[in-house]
Amino acid sequence: MDTEEKRTRLSYLGLHYSGKRLFLLIPEVLEETAIPIENAERGMNMICIPTHGKRKFVLGLIGILLIIGIYSYISHSQHVINPHDTTIPNLSQIVEGVKKVCMPDNRGDIWIVADSMATAGRLFVGLSIGVVGAIILGMAMGCYTPLASMFMPVIVFVSKIPPTAMLAVYFVLFGMDFQLVVAIIALGVLPSLTVAVYSSVQKDVNENLIHKSYTLGASNLDVVEAVVFRQIFPRILQNIQLQIGPAMVFLIAVEWLVANIGFGYRLRMQSRLLNMNVVYVYLGLLGLAGFLIEYTLVILRRKT
Repeated sequence: MDTEEKRTRLSYLGLHYSGKRLFLLIPEVLEETAIPIENAERGMNMICIPTHGKRKFVLGLIGILLIIGIYSYISHSQHVINPHDTTIPNLSQIVEGVKKVCMPDNRGDIWIVADSMATAGRLFVGLSIGVVGAIILGMAMGCYTPLASMFMPVIVFVSKIPPTAMLAVYFVLFGMDFQLVVAIIALGVLPSLTVAVYSSVQKDVNENLIHKSYTLGASNLDVVEAVVFRQIFPRILQNIQLQIGPAMVFLIAVEWLVANIGFGYRLRMQSRLLNMNVVYVYLGLLGLAGFLIEYTLVILRRKT
């Protein structure tokens, strides 16, 4: 394909080709136009092309196998130097760690059961309080602008302070029991999630639907429930999904410091003993739990 023909074909896509550089002239055209141009004919590589089907699965599998291979090599090298090394456990040691957390200990407790119940309960209660509070406050500020003028500066200021830096304040206000963990999770996610909900009300709600609802005789509460909340609900789920990681960070940090049961406590105790086979099992379970929570929210978003 010569340069002149290449310019002609690219012009249909709203692009200008100078011979060495590619310029985007009309971005909107790209959303409506789909003219295939082979990379070999164009003489350049295309970026931002989605990967689908088997190729996506194979590439993901390659990535996983690559990580496993690198870890296996490092573990093998370490065990050649010290066969009894526990800092980088091999497969047999990890299997031993799985058995250790799944079998009753000397007191008859099964670690994985007791720790999962404690950690999951704290996460659920703390995250629920933070999410509900953020939705109520964010929607109130979005629907009634005087509230936004009153509370937004304080919320934005507090959202910039890391919750773990406020542990001393939480110790004084909530003690060192269950309330402490719930408070740091709830107050940790509430400011940023409140700002996200407020922004969604301001940007994602169709004003025409609000006016039509009032024309049909709807009350303020009806508009908030039937129009505002329904339109921003998918965005709320998306922002909750973004808060799962920080909430788990706050949870594990507090459990590491003050808890006598839970994932954070178990990680602290086993890391001190250099039982990394148990530590890696717990880390894998944390990753799996976070993945399942986010996947559930993604499915819920698709159904809304």
